[in-house]
Amino acid sequence: MGKQSVVNRVMNKLSRLHDNVFCALSGSAADAQAVADIVDYQLDLHSIDMGGLPLVKAAANMVKDISYKYKEEMVAHLIVAGWDKSKGGQVYGTLGGMLTRQPFAVGGSGSTYIYGYVDSAYKKNMTKDDCHKFVSNALSLAMNRDGSSGGVIYMVTITDKGTEEKVILGNELPQFFDD
Repeated sequence: MGKQSVVNRVMNKLSRLHDNVFCALSGSAADAQAVADIVDYQLDLHSIDMGGLPLVKAAANMVKDISYKYKEEMVAHLIVAGWDKSKGGQVYGTLGGMLTRQPFAVGGSGSTYIYGYVDSAYKKNMTKDDCHKFVSNALSLAMNRDGSSGGVIYMVTITDKGTEEKVILGNELPQFFDD
């Protein structure tokens, strides 16, 4: 009997860790979702202890600790992002148990196709609309080249006012090729 795989290219690869913190999943879907579920539970307890919203860095540290502890058993890479009163908007990469704060982060199989784009298109202090365009362009470029990347964009904007979720359907994606 041969090896079989089940793949869902349209899976929402964003997972809520808390009201003010989300993560982007890549690697094994089961492994990445398991890490997100554990951190979601731990952050609920942490926020009760804190008496308010958790720090984004606390969430990123939880992901980093689990990723490092189980690095031999799991294939998961989570990008943690959110907003808190202490440091505002933040993005953390947690690859292999390492924690790095970055202005933006990319991951997953489609990321190799867009490093040049994101390096040239990212600008400090972008407006919300500019950020949405940056993200939708980057994801559209990745999906256009990578057969494993999804056909829709799930986007979450997290600010001091809360979270806003948006879906961009396949027929609404930016196009970047010549006819």
